[in-house]
Amino acid sequence: MRFVIVTGVSGAGKTTALKILEDSHYFCVDNLPIPLIEKFASIALEMNSEEVQDVALGIDIRSGRALDELEQVLDKMKHLGYHFEILFLDADDTVLIKRYKETRRAHPLAASGRVDAGLKREREMLKFLKQKADYIIDTTYLLTRELKQEMERIFVENQKFKNLMISVLSFGFKYGIPSDSDLVFDVRFLPNPYYVDELRALTGEDEEVYHYVMDSPTALTFARKLEDMIEFLIPNYEKEGKTSLVISIGCTGGKHRSVSIARELYRRLKDKTEYGLRIEHRDIEKDAVRKK
Repeated sequence: MRFVIVTGVSGAGKTTALKILEDSHYFCVDNLPIPLIEKFASIALEMNSEEVQDVALGIDIRSGRALDELEQVLDKMKHLGYHFEILFLDADDTVLIKRYKETRRAHPLAASGRVDAGLKREREMLKFLKQKADYIIDTTYLLTRELKQEMERIFVENQKFKNLMISVLSFGFKYGIPSDSDLVFDVRFLPNPYYVDELRALTGEDEEVYHYVMDSPTALTFARKLEDMIEFLIPNYEKEGKTSLVISIGCTGGKHRSVSIARELYRRLKDKTEYGLRIEHRDIEKDAVRKK
Protein backbone atom coordinates (compact mmCIF):
# COMPACT_ATOMS: atom_id res chain seq x y z
CA MET A 1 0.00 0.00 0.00
CA ARG A 2 1.14 3.52 -0.80
CA PHE A 3 0.35 6.10 1.91
CA VAL A 4 0.65 9.70 0.71
CA ILE A 5 0.27 12.83 2.85
CA VAL A 6 -0.75 15.77 0.68
CA THR A 7 -0.03 19.22 2.09
CA GLY A 8 1.25 22.66 1.12
CA VAL A 9 0.43 26.35 1.22
CA SER A 10 -3.17 27.43 0.76
CA GLY A 11 -4.04 28.07 -2.87
CA ALA A 12 -1.22 25.94 -4.29
CA GLY A 13 -3.54 23.13 -5.40
CA LYS A 14 -3.91 20.63 -2.56
CA THR A 15 -7.61 20.03 -3.22
CA THR A 16 -6.92 19.53 -6.92
CA ALA A 17 -4.08 17.12 -6.09
CA LEU A 18 -6.37 15.03 -3.88
CA LYS A 19 -8.96 14.86 -6.68
CA ILE A 20 -6.27 13.71 -9.10
CA LEU A 21 -5.23 10.95 -6.70
CA GLU A 22 -8.85 9.98 -6.15
CA ASP A 23 -9.29 9.65 -9.92
CA SER A 24 -6.21 7.41 -9.84
CA HIS A 25 -8.05 5.09 -7.40
CA TYR A 26 -6.48 6.36 -4.19
CA PHE A 27 -8.71 6.32 -1.11
CA CYS A 28 -8.61 10.01 -0.08
CA VAL A 29 -9.39 11.68 3.24
CA ASP A 30 -9.06 15.44 3.76
CA ASN A 31 -8.48 17.45 6.94
CA LEU A 32 -8.38 14.52 9.36
CA PRO A 33 -7.71 15.64 12.97
CA ILE A 34 -3.99 15.29 13.74
CA PRO A 35 -4.47 12.94 16.75
CA LEU A 36 -6.29 10.45 14.49
CA ILE A 37 -3.62 10.17 11.80
CA GLU A 38 -1.72 7.28 13.37
CA LYS A 39 -4.97 5.38 13.98
CA PHE A 40 -6.06 6.06 10.41
CA ALA A 41 -2.76 4.70 9.08
CA SER A 42 -3.20 1.56 11.18
CA ILE A 43 -6.74 1.01 9.87
CA ALA A 44 -5.66 1.68 6.30
CA LEU A 45 -2.99 -1.00 6.51
CA GLU A 46 -5.46 -3.47 7.97
CA MET A 47 -8.00 -2.90 5.20
CA ASN A 48 -5.42 -3.30 2.43
CA SER A 49 -7.33 -5.09 -0.31
CA GLU A 50 -8.06 -4.99 -4.01
CA GLU A 51 -10.57 -2.19 -3.39
CA VAL A 52 -8.27 0.00 -1.28
CA GLN A 53 -4.64 -0.35 -2.36
CA ASP A 54 -3.40 3.22 -1.95
CA VAL A 55 -4.34 6.01 0.46
CA ALA A 56 -3.93 9.80 0.40
CA LEU A 57 -4.42 12.08 3.39
CA GLY A 58 -4.84 15.85 3.08
CA ILE A 59 -3.36 18.03 5.83
CA ASP A 60 -3.23 21.82 5.81
CA ILE A 61 -3.38 24.95 7.90
CA ARG A 62 -6.98 24.22 8.89
CA SER A 63 -5.55 21.88 11.54
CA GLY A 64 -4.63 25.05 13.45
CA ARG A 65 -2.76 24.66 16.71
CA ALA A 66 -2.77 20.86 16.30
CA LEU A 67 -0.09 21.31 13.63
CA ASP A 68 2.36 21.70 16.50
CA GLU A 69 1.69 18.02 17.31
CA LEU A 70 2.06 16.80 13.72
CA GLU A 71 5.85 16.64 13.66
CA GLN A 72 5.86 14.39 16.71
CA VAL A 73 3.08 12.22 15.25
CA LEU A 74 5.00 11.72 11.98
CA ASP A 75 8.25 10.94 13.82
CA LYS A 76 6.43 8.38 15.97
CA MET A 77 4.83 6.77 12.90
CA LYS A 78 8.21 6.47 11.20
CA HIS A 79 9.70 4.96 14.38
CA LEU A 80 6.87 2.41 14.46
CA GLY A 81 7.61 1.39 10.88
CA TYR A 82 4.82 3.13 9.00
CA HIS A 83 5.95 3.97 5.48
CA PHE A 84 4.52 7.22 4.16
CA GLU A 85 5.42 9.86 1.59
CA ILE A 86 4.84 13.60 1.83
CA LEU A 87 3.81 15.68 -1.19
CA PHE A 88 4.18 19.43 -0.62
CA LEU A 89 2.51 21.83 -3.05
CA ASP A 90 3.96 25.31 -3.30
CA ALA A 91 3.67 28.42 -5.48
CA ASP A 92 5.01 31.94 -5.68
CA ASP A 93 3.31 34.38 -3.30
CA THR A 94 2.32 36.78 -6.09
CA VAL A 95 0.50 33.96 -7.88
CA LEU A 96 -1.18 32.77 -4.68
CA ILE A 97 -2.41 36.29 -3.91
CA LYS A 98 -3.78 36.58 -7.44
CA ARG A 99 -5.60 33.26 -7.07
CA TYR A 100 -7.20 34.41 -3.83
CA LYS A 101 -8.33 37.66 -5.42
CA GLU A 102 -9.82 35.85 -8.41
CA THR A 103 -11.80 33.45 -6.21
CA ARG A 104 -12.63 36.19 -3.66
CA ARG A 105 -11.76 33.83 -0.84
CA ALA A 106 -10.11 34.81 2.43
CA HIS A 107 -6.86 33.19 3.50
CA PRO A 108 -7.39 31.04 6.65
CA LEU A 109 -4.77 33.04 8.58
CA ALA A 110 -5.52 36.48 7.15
CA ALA A 111 -7.72 37.79 9.91
CA SER A 112 -7.02 41.37 8.87
CA GLY A 113 -7.78 40.62 5.26
CA ARG A 114 -4.12 40.81 4.12
CA VAL A 115 -3.42 37.64 2.15
CA ASP A 116 0.35 38.25 2.08
CA ALA A 117 0.46 38.40 5.88
CA GLY A 118 -1.50 35.15 6.13
CA LEU A 119 0.83 33.43 3.65
CA LYS A 120 3.91 34.53 5.57
CA ARG A 121 2.55 33.09 8.80
CA GLU A 122 1.40 29.92 7.06
CA ARG A 123 4.83 29.31 5.53
CA GLU A 124 6.39 29.48 8.97
CA MET A 125 3.90 26.98 10.37
CA LEU A 126 4.40 24.55 7.47
CA LYS A 127 8.17 24.92 7.22
CA PHE A 128 8.88 21.60 8.94
CA LEU A 129 6.55 19.77 6.54
CA LYS A 130 8.31 21.19 3.50
CA GLN A 131 11.64 20.10 4.96
CA LYS A 132 10.31 16.57 5.46
CA ALA A 133 8.66 16.41 2.02
CA ASP A 134 9.60 13.64 -0.40
CA TYR A 135 8.16 15.59 -3.32
CA ILE A 136 7.78 19.35 -3.78
CA ILE A 137 5.73 20.48 -6.77
CA ASP A 138 5.76 24.18 -7.59
CA THR A 139 2.41 24.97 -9.23
CA THR A 140 3.23 28.61 -10.03
CA TYR A 141 3.19 27.99 -13.78
CA LEU A 142 1.31 24.69 -13.96
CA LEU A 143 -2.03 24.16 -15.63
CA THR A 144 -4.27 21.54 -14.01
CA ARG A 145 -3.50 19.04 -16.78
CA GLU A 146 0.24 19.60 -16.26
CA LEU A 147 -0.11 19.01 -12.51
CA LYS A 148 -2.05 15.85 -13.33
CA GLN A 149 0.75 14.64 -15.60
CA GLU A 150 3.37 15.23 -12.92
CA MET A 151 1.36 13.48 -10.23
CA GLU A 152 0.58 10.49 -12.43
CA ARG A 153 4.27 10.23 -13.23
CA ILE A 154 5.06 10.00 -9.50
CA PHE A 155 2.11 8.21 -7.94
CA VAL A 156 0.76 6.05 -10.77
CA GLU A 157 3.68 5.28 -13.06
CA ASN A 158 6.18 5.28 -10.15
CA GLN A 159 8.79 7.20 -12.12
CA LYS A 160 11.68 9.00 -10.46
CA PHE A 161 10.93 12.59 -9.52
CA LYS A 162 13.21 15.56 -8.89
CA ASN A 163 11.86 18.59 -7.05
CA LEU A 164 12.34 21.01 -9.93
CA MET A 165 9.84 22.18 -12.56
CA ILE A 166 11.48 23.58 -15.69
CA SER A 167 9.53 26.01 -17.87
CA VAL A 168 10.78 26.77 -21.38
CA LEU A 169 9.17 30.10 -22.28
CA SER A 170 9.29 31.92 -25.61
CA PHE A 171 8.59 35.68 -25.68
CA GLY A 172 8.96 38.87 -27.70
CA PHE A 173 11.34 41.59 -26.51
CA LYS A 174 8.91 44.23 -27.81
CA TYR A 175 6.49 43.11 -25.07
CA GLY A 176 9.09 43.03 -22.31
CA ILE A 177 11.23 40.36 -20.69
CA PRO A 178 9.15 38.00 -18.48
CA SER A 179 9.62 39.18 -14.90
CA ASP A 180 9.82 35.63 -13.55
CA SER A 181 12.72 34.62 -15.82
CA ASP A 182 15.71 32.85 -14.29
CA LEU A 183 17.65 32.60 -17.55
CA VAL A 184 17.13 34.82 -20.62
CA PHE A 185 18.48 34.09 -24.10
CA ASP A 186 18.27 36.46 -27.06
CA VAL A 187 17.90 34.70 -30.45
CA ARG A 188 17.44 37.81 -32.58
CA PHE A 189 20.74 36.96 -34.32
CA LEU A 190 19.05 34.09 -36.19
CA PRO A 191 17.49 34.36 -39.68
CA ASN A 192 14.07 35.98 -39.34
CA PRO A 193 11.11 34.24 -41.04
CA TYR A 194 9.12 37.46 -40.71
CA TYR A 195 10.87 38.78 -43.83
CA VAL A 196 9.82 35.75 -45.89
CA ASP A 197 6.39 36.54 -47.33
CA GLU A 198 5.03 32.99 -47.20
CA LEU A 199 6.18 32.54 -43.57
CA ARG A 200 5.19 35.89 -42.07
CA ALA A 201 1.65 34.86 -41.15
CA LEU A 202 2.84 31.59 -39.60
CA THR A 203 4.52 30.95 -36.25
CA GLY A 204 7.25 28.71 -34.89
CA GLU A 205 4.55 26.14 -34.19
CA ASP A 206 4.25 25.64 -37.95
CA GLU A 207 6.76 23.19 -39.41
CA GLU A 208 7.70 25.50 -42.27
CA VAL A 209 8.91 28.20 -39.86
CA TYR A 210 10.51 25.72 -37.47
CA HIS A 211 12.58 24.13 -40.25
CA TYR A 212 13.47 27.54 -41.74
CA VAL A 213 14.99 28.53 -38.40
CA MET A 214 16.54 25.18 -37.48
CA ASP A 215 18.03 24.57 -40.95
CA SER A 216 20.43 27.39 -40.16
CA PRO A 217 23.83 26.02 -39.03
CA THR A 218 23.99 28.89 -36.52
CA ALA A 219 20.68 27.81 -34.95
CA LEU A 220 21.83 24.19 -34.67
CA THR A 221 25.11 25.21 -33.04
CA PHE A 222 23.29 27.51 -30.62
CA ALA A 223 20.74 24.82 -29.73
CA ARG A 224 23.50 22.30 -29.04
CA LYS A 225 25.47 24.70 -26.84
CA LEU A 226 22.28 25.81 -25.04
CA GLU A 227 21.33 22.21 -24.32
CA ASP A 228 24.80 21.51 -22.92
CA MET A 229 24.70 24.57 -20.64
CA ILE A 230 21.18 23.85 -19.36
CA GLU A 231 22.09 20.24 -18.58
CA PHE A 232 25.04 21.54 -16.56
CA LEU A 233 23.00 24.16 -14.71
CA ILE A 234 19.92 22.11 -13.79
CA PRO A 235 21.47 19.80 -11.15
CA ASN A 236 23.33 22.74 -9.64
CA TYR A 237 20.11 24.74 -9.31
CA GLU A 238 18.52 21.70 -7.67
CA LYS A 239 21.36 21.48 -5.14
CA GLU A 240 20.56 25.05 -4.13
CA GLY A 241 16.98 24.01 -3.35
CA LYS A 242 15.36 25.65 -6.37
CA THR A 243 11.97 24.14 -7.22
CA SER A 244 11.14 26.22 -10.32
CA LEU A 245 13.35 27.24 -13.23
CA VAL A 246 12.10 29.52 -16.02
CA ILE A 247 14.23 29.53 -19.19
CA SER A 248 13.08 32.45 -21.36
CA ILE A 249 13.99 32.62 -25.05
CA GLY A 250 13.23 35.88 -26.84
CA CYS A 251 13.12 37.29 -30.34
CA THR A 252 11.57 40.53 -31.56
CA GLY A 253 7.89 39.57 -31.58
CA GLY A 254 7.87 36.18 -29.91
CA LYS A 255 6.32 34.34 -32.85
CA HIS A 256 8.98 32.80 -35.04
CA ARG A 257 12.58 32.40 -33.88
CA SER A 258 12.01 32.21 -30.12
CA VAL A 259 9.15 29.73 -30.54
CA SER A 260 11.27 27.53 -32.81
CA ILE A 261 14.27 27.51 -30.47
CA ALA A 262 12.02 26.91 -27.45
CA ARG A 263 10.53 23.90 -29.25
CA GLU A 264 13.98 22.60 -30.06
CA LEU A 265 15.24 22.96 -26.48
CA TYR A 266 12.11 21.28 -25.14
CA ARG A 267 12.57 18.41 -27.62
CA ARG A 268 16.20 17.95 -26.61
CA LEU A 269 15.46 17.98 -22.86
CA LYS A 270 12.22 15.99 -22.88
CA ASP A 271 13.67 12.49 -23.02
CA LYS A 272 16.88 13.27 -21.15
CA THR A 273 15.65 14.72 -17.86
CA GLU A 274 13.91 13.33 -14.80
CA TYR A 275 12.71 16.82 -13.89
CA GLY A 276 9.29 18.28 -14.61
CA LEU A 277 9.29 20.01 -18.00
CA ARG A 278 6.78 22.28 -19.73
CA ILE A 279 6.73 24.72 -22.63
CA GLU A 280 4.82 27.97 -23.09
CA HIS A 281 4.72 30.58 -25.86
CA ARG A 282 3.77 33.85 -24.16
CA ASP A 283 3.44 36.21 -27.11
CA ILE A 284 2.74 33.92 -30.04
CA GLU A 285 -0.78 35.32 -30.63
CA LYS A 286 -0.02 39.00 -30.10
CA ASP A 287 -0.37 41.22 -33.18
CA ALA A 288 -1.04 38.10 -35.21
CA VAL A 289 -0.61 38.49 -38.95
CA ARG A 290 -3.05 36.23 -40.75
CA LYS A 291 -3.17 34.99 -44.28
CA LYS A 292 -5.94 36.55 -46.35
